[in-house]
This record gives sequence, C-alpha cells and structure tokens, in this order.
Amino acid sequence: MLPSGDTAIVVEFGDQIDRALSDRVLRTNDAVQKADLKGVTETVPTFRSLLIHYDPLVTSAAELIEQLEPMTDADNEHSFASRTWCIPACYEDDKAPDLTGVAERTGLTADQVIEAHCSRSYHVYMLGFLPGYPYMGDLPVELCLPRLENPRLRVPPGAVAIVTTLTAVYPIESPGGWHLIGSTPVSLFDIRDPRPARLTPGDEVRFTPITRQAFDEIEAAVAAGTYLLTPQGTHS
Repeated sequence: MLPSGDTAIVVEFGDQIDRALSDRVLRTNDAVQKADLKGVTETVPTFRSLLIHYDPLVTSAAELIEQLEPMTDADNEHSFASRTWCIPACYEDDKAPDLTGVAERTGLTADQVIEAHCSRSYHVYMLGFLPGYPYMGDLPVELCLPRLENPRLRVPPGAVAIVTTLTAVYPIESPGGWHLIGSTPVSLFDIRDPRPARLTPGDEVRFTPITRQAFDEIEAAVAAGTYLLTPQGTHS
C-alpha cells in the first residue's frame, strides 16, 4: 500500500491487465465499501490497483492500512455485483471510419471484423480518461492493433473503438488515437443522472450490430427521452 498525497492510499495488486487481477481489485473494492470504514470518502478501482480517498480529519493512513490489510488478501471471499449490458452498435458507412483499415491490417473482411467484435462479452476493467469512458477487454486476438500513428483531434460521442487488447465507447467528444469501427446511439454518460456513468467496473458488455436505420431511430428516441439503456441482468 502506498500513500497518494495526504488524503488517499493506493493498494497495488500487480503490474498488468489481467482478468484475475481485476477481479481481486473489485473484490477488495466491494469489501471496503461494505465495511463502511470511518473516514473513507471514495474508492476508485483501476486495472491493477485500488485508490482509496479518505478524510484526514477523521482517520489516518496508518489506521486505514491496518483495517485494509485483511481485505486485500488474495483469498478473501468477497464478491462484487456485476451487471450485463447489451449495447447496440452500427458498423456502417460514416459510423465506422476505420473499419476498412482495420480489416486490411488484420487480414479479415469488414464483416469478419464485426463478427469478431460482437462474438463475446467484454469485462469493464475501469473507467478513466474521460467521464464514464469504459476500458473493456478482452478483444479477440485477431483484432489487437496498436494505436493510430496520428490521433484524431475530435472523436464523436458514441464512437466504438478498439486498440491493443481493449475496446471502448467514447462517452463525449474528445481527441483519441483508437481505431473507430462503429458507433452506438445510446449515451453512456449523463451529468443530469444521479449516477452519471452508465457502466461501472466489473460490468459485462456485449455489442449487438444494428442497421443505420435502427441507429437513427434509437438516436431519435434517446433525444426524445423515450429510450434508456438498461442492464439485461445482474450477477455476483
């Protein structure tokens, strides 16, 4: 465990992107939240560590570390709640500007890239970079590519992207160096919502291909407030 300034502690579990490692981070996060430790104000799970914010006027780093040690044990029996989501994605025309390039670089057809991307559920490892931006893995090995040599200055919200072993959805417009292979009409971040980020670490996500017409219809329903992405189920 390492101090992060004078109001937080970092609990490190490893040095790589690994599903078993992520599960350990999330189990510890669940244990800390359920323990309702005095002075803890927020927890932030990442790929390989857990950041724990605390109020130094209520508790101390030394006191927290003593309380946290049994919760970080690799054999702790805590589980974490996970939701399953199905995200509609359009892989057509201007909604997938890098799809052809990805197909060429991987030796696949565009349809095979889409099929591979939609062939499995993805684990939400963490949120970061942008509000509500989900880092999800693990991509089929045939889709793993390095970042773009020349990042875009503007990536539109809803863009479905891939890079290395990961996939993501841009929740808001931003620069970006990932390969854009599709787009979703649903929103993954709404500042007006009590829980602005739709996804949370530990969730499972599957992409479902839709036509451009279906994209436009869902986009209109989202704008009208008649469509809301909801989880398909929960499990521990």
